[in-house]
Amino acid sequence: MNLAALSDGELAAQLAAQAGRLLLDVRASGTFEGKALGKEGDARANRFLCDALRAARPDDGLLSEEEKDNPARLEKSRVWIIDPVDGTREYGEERADWAVHVALAVDGIAEVGAVALPGMADGVVVRSDAPCTLAPMAERPRFLVSRTRPAREAEAVAAALGGELVPMGSAGAKAMAVVLGDAEVYLHSGGQYEWDSCAPVAVARAHGLHCSRIDGSPLVYNRSDTYVPDLLICRPEWAERVLGEVARLA
Repeated sequence: MNLAALSDGELAAQLAAQAGRLLLDVRASGTFEGKALGKEGDARANRFLCDALRAARPDDGLLSEEEKDNPARLEKSRVWIIDPVDGTREYGEERADWAVHVALAVDGIAEVGAVALPGMADGVVVRSDAPCTLAPMAERPRFLVSRTRPAREAEAVAAALGGELVPMGSAGAKAMAVVLGDAEVYLHSGGQYEWDSCAPVAVARAHGLHCSRIDGSPLVYNRSDTYVPDLLICRPEWAERVLGEVARLA
């Protein structure tokens, strides 16, 4: 396949899907387990994605969790931001709630993205260039939170709005749960990095979801400091009330 001939959206989806299959093959080999499995999967998926993107889009910048950062990306308008395995622990534990992120930020905005969920049946890839119709919302808002460290703000806002908490693994799995109709709100305040959210935000934006910092300010990508303190991805119907409760807490 001539990857260079694909549109950006097609390229992101194709590479995310292929990396997901590679990761499943590594896991199925039985050669690695636990942390060693996560480390090996990360390395192989990163090598595949970086090599493919450099070949298909040689003029674009690249930022990956698993590679030393190249400051030259800061001079680029178009920068690919990837997370080869989002949820390495879940991947190593052979759970389903992990993801592969491939995104393109243009002038700091998450414009194109694909999030592969290889652990799910049929290896779902949710993509910005092929948005689906949003499912009906639940009467009580469901808040995605970390399996081990639920965000204080998420717990407080969920309680104030009569919501319920839904523990889940990776950031990508949580964000896609909102896109796919399994939850209404993903509010995270424990800190992440650009590769944790760029692809999920691009996909969520394409599906009409609200995406911002938890103070309502915009998310900006391809910065020199890749740390992102907090994130809100939610159904637009809940955005004002969630942001209001966060402001009240502050």
